[in-house]
Amino acid sequence: MAQRVVVTLSDDIDGGEAEETVTFSLDGKSYEIDLNPANAEKLRTALAPYVSAGRKQTNTGKRGKAPVAYHHTSLAPDPAAVRAWARSHRMEVPARGRIPKKVYEAFHAAS
Repeated sequence: MAQRVVVTLSDDIDGGEAEETVTFSLDGKSYEIDLNPANAEKLRTALAPYVSAGRKQTNTGKRGKAPVAYHHTSLAPDPAAVRAWARSHRMEVPARGRIPKKVYEAFHAAS
């Protein structure tokens, strides 16, 4: 059985059917408003003198910091290498998950 979901936007000014979401900012706060074409045009017309007289701001520094790629900086040995070493020395080690401390200690002692 298929299910179909229909989302209908309502104009936030007059309650009718909206066709677009308009985003704008004022005093450092961003807003979204769902509007029909007539109300969207009224908003744009009302803001036009201020937009044309204003200076455009860039978004640099306004949003959160860009995500930083994770880099492994630990001095711990590669778990795959520890597992391989442990198996070659007939030690029990899980194929996945945490490697027991005694296995790491034996690996370091042998290195």
